Amino acid sequence: MKILFVNEKIDYDGTQLAPQWIYNNFGILGDAGVAFMGEARVPIENMVDLADVKENAFIYSPLMLHFIVEHFDASLELAVYRQRMLIVCIKEELESFGIKVLRLGDDLYVDKGKLSVSIATASLVSTLIHVGVNIETRGTPVKTSGLSELGIADISSFAFNVLKRYERELEGIYEARCKVRGKYA
Repeated sequence: MKILFVNEKIDYDGTQLAPQWIYNNFGILGDAGVAFMGEARVPIENMVDLADVKENAFIYSPLMLHFIVEHFDASLELAVYRQRMLIVCIKEELESFGIKVLRLGDDLYVDKGKLSVSIATASLVSTLIHVGVNIETRGTPVKTSGLSELGIADISSFAFNVLKRYERELEGIYEARCKVRGKYA
């Protein structure tokens, strides 16, 4: 797993949740996770979540920390487990600052304000995860919380720490699989 914090503004519109987007934009081939900051404005035609499409939901934030993760396997169920693991890594990083965070499935809340949006999906060659964490909240369509109001000033360090937590979790899971003594039938 390769990770990268991109120190340039990239607005998220849903088209970034595409196979090989990380490779095509940053030259990272294989399983990878990147983080970047930018606005989130996802039109209905780019939404992957059918519940949001059915409700004609509006996803907007003036500034978010975005995580895009791509794994080259075909299991959507495994992608959803990985999505939840990434959410837990974000929650744990926030808790290291003493922030009380509530996780409900793949969503994070602080003081009843929604902090994150998230989705996992599958393509023909990979599975993809997007998590957006509000930094600023003005103009959002629902009650939200943001990293700025929570006192997280160094967004790049926060993002890198989350990606490292995720990378370590995946390495630990792999090692746990490899160190188990096999039994013969």
